[in-house]
Amino acid sequence: MQLRSRLLKSIHTLSALIAVPLALASGAAHAGTLLLGTYPDKLFTVDDTSGAVKDKVKLDAGLPVSLRLSDDHKKIYATTITTSGIVVLDADTRKILNQFSLNTPTVRYRFMGGVPDPSGRYFYTVLIRFDKLNDRYTVSKQQYAVIDLAQKKIVRTVDMDAQDDALPGGFRASLMLSPDGKTLYMFKSKVLVIDTASLKVVDRIDLQKADAAGYEDVALGGGVEGLQLTHPNELVSLFTASDPYVHNKIFGLGRFDLTARKFTFTPIGPITNQISGLEVTPDGKTAYTTATNGLTGSKRCEFWKFDLTSLKLTDKQEFHCRSRYTLGMSQDGAKLYIYGASYDIEVYDAGTLKHEKTWDLGADATMAGMLALH
Repeated sequence: MQLRSRLLKSIHTLSALIAVPLALASGAAHAGTLLLGTYPDKLFTVDDTSGAVKDKVKLDAGLPVSLRLSDDHKKIYATTITTSGIVVLDADTRKILNQFSLNTPTVRYRFMGGVPDPSGRYFYTVLIRFDKLNDRYTVSKQQYAVIDLAQKKIVRTVDMDAQDDALPGGFRASLMLSPDGKTLYMFKSKVLVIDTASLKVVDRIDLQKADAAGYEDVALGGGVEGLQLTHPNELVSLFTASDPYVHNKIFGLGRFDLTARKFTFTPIGPITNQISGLEVTPDGKTAYTTATNGLTGSKRCEFWKFDLTSLKLTDKQEFHCRSRYTLGMSQDGAKLYIYGASYDIEVYDAGTLKHEKTWDLGADATMAGMLALH
């Protein structure tokens, strides 16, 4: 009996020792935090395993409309529409490091996101200024702007050239900085190459005349979130185009080298009514987007899965449509999220593209984007 008792005790101890590292490994595989904006003035952090809301960070600057992670993944930059504000947070603790608004009683600004420089001192954006005079309002042209985050004010602006202002995209166009911070790229129907010292356009890259020869109307598909840095200095995203003969619209994967300023485009198939931004797995080998076909009443939504090595569409799966939504991905690339303009997050398995669960946020999520953090 004593031998049996000691044997059972040893087995239980061994089982416990084995279970601990297995539990840790299991938790580590998916442990992470999602950050997203909610109405009217908060950022929520959500546990990406349980879906529980962990923190509710109130923003004095108002409603968040864009989120951006610094290249070194140490800071988060949020912009707000209520007061044209900028909020800087620590990416690890989610504590607010800096927060201010640009609006005054007589001057208002409108901008949708931007990009910080490598030092974290300056924030580059494209904006429109509104001045309230005694008898009227004046509206500026689109302007390139530099915001000093230490002084909490705009320190430089330059009006956009008329030919660039006329290009589709407006101030919602995607912005990226070169690794050395000396060149700002604005992705419209052309890539505008802007010198950050002078805020002047030094080059305009016509995408259909680059390595995408043989196509016309080449332009970025998706939104700001569609640009992904998959390798040092290289961006990958969905682009739309049409052939120069029948003018059928198509989509494909494009890569842009920020240093060499070289663009390549690989056509994949006919374009749909709408394509969301691209979500790329951490290893840079697989990417996902969503495609919408049809209009209200006959709308169909699908996940599309791409192999970035072969640049081919490898899988697709229909999912429940929403009137508006945004695509997100977990930090490890194992889960896909459908969220935005709603009170919940729908969770899908990235491998099977099947719905797993729905998380209730208890608040209306904005379309500002989602960041997957440690």
